[in-house]
Amino acid sequence: MPPRPLPSALSPFLDLLRCPRCGQRVDEADGSLRCPSRHTYDVARGGYASLLTGVSPTSGDDDEMARARDRFLGSGAYAPILETIAAAVGMAGCAPDPTMLDVGCGTGYYLAGVLDALPGARGLGLDTSTRALRFAARAHERAAAASWDVFAPFPLTDGSVDVMLDVFAPRNPEQFARVLRPDGVLVVVRPTARHLAELLAQVPGSIGVDPAKEERLHRALDPFFDEVREDLVEYVVDLDGAQAQDLIAMTPSARHTDLSRGTDSTVSTTVSVLVSGYRRRA
Repeated sequence: MPPRPLPSALSPFLDLLRCPRCGQRVDEADGSLRCPSRHTYDVARGGYASLLTGVSPTSGDDDEMARARDRFLGSGAYAPILETIAAAVGMAGCAPDPTMLDVGCGTGYYLAGVLDALPGARGLGLDTSTRALRFAARAHERAAAASWDVFAPFPLTDGSVDVMLDVFAPRNPEQFARVLRPDGVLVVVRPTARHLAELLAQVPGSIGVDPAKEERLHRALDPFFDEVREDLVEYVVDLDGAQAQDLIAMTPSARHTDLSRGTDSTVSTTVSVLVSGYRRRA
């Protein structure tokens, strides 16, 4: 049986990808990725490149979390967040056909939405969760996906990315600065203390936002980046029982609560996040 061809969205990234073991360029080889030293990385049947081999990821969605994330984001409840991210990217004045990197991409919802807003762009999503990457690999015709740990050096060339997204995801500022082009833009999305407060109050054992989170973010990014814009996205959303369960299942609270004891009735809760745009320091 002949090998499966590489996903069409992955092929354009071969000029940017580097072997995680030796740093050399990788090319297509019998449906896999291989460097000149013959380090080989499979492309899963789900369409994502398996670059994170032999390493235990720090975290990541399991199958049910990934499905819950896909269902909830598909409902449109977070559409205002996506619209603000796309606006931040569009107003940044980046390259006309930008290369995008979504770190901790999950199911690819935000990456796909920004690609829709930028018809000439191409995007790559990185995540530790192979379950989520199966969704991300088919989220958009111009979106590729690969398994990777945000805390490890990125398998990408220096200065190769025009737009970087970090949406509710861990951060690696040094690597962000290394792979982002000097005129590129980094967009970071994180919750405020008000985010989902009403919903979380109904779920025993749920986790709120650490009050020191914002201070840690600025302390980590300030050596590498200047903040050039900040938008507060805040609104009330009405969720039915199934949506509320899915939302809890895709948050950090999912690992610390009994989801069967969550709300099963309609709940109104506040969505409150900050969307910031950053430029690399000169």
